[in-house]
Amino acid sequence: MSWPIRLVLLPWLALFALANTAAPLSFTLDAMGSDVTAKVAFFGLASKTARFPEMEGTVQIVPGEPERAVIDVTFDATALEAPDRTTLRRLRGEKFFWVERYPEIRFVGRSLNLESATRGIVAGELTARGVTLPQVLEVEFDRDPLTASPGEAIGFTGEMTIDRRDYGMKSYQIIVGNKVDISLRARMVPG
Repeated sequence: MSWPIRLVLLPWLALFALANTAAPLSFTLDAMGSDVTAKVAFFGLASKTARFPEMEGTVQIVPGEPERAVIDVTFDATALEAPDRTTLRRLRGEKFFWVERYPEIRFVGRSLNLESATRGIVAGELTARGVTLPQVLEVEFDRDPLTASPGEAIGFTGEMTIDRRDYGMKSYQIIVGNKVDISLRARMVPG
């Protein structure tokens, strides 16, 4: 192909490529309609649940390429709630979340593998107590996020299980279980 023909075709090819690239759908988490809980076995007979009621985050999903999705959620560890004062003091303290030194917990999902229109797996990284490790969040949307009407809010839930020892929380192993079930309930609003 001659040089002048290449110069004529290049802009057309660029326009074609741009036309086939879908703009990401952008959402912001509605803090009032979202929260996170962490449930752990207690004495092997019962469980205790802590709640992280304050969070902020964004979600971007690329139509036709959900594997390029980004979910970025930050939880305020200093706002942590627990069922009693003793548990709250311990969870906020140095042996667990150490909120004075690590006031935030963050999950950044870097890909979404949709198993159906509303269910999928988000692969990403969870950071707590200064430790960042790969984790997987199983998500379920209340409607297909790729076909939702413009301006429509979308709810979703997410579940993951971590080992608290991986994040430096190794105290009270006889009393407190090592596996922590994390549940996220979120409402995404366009923005």
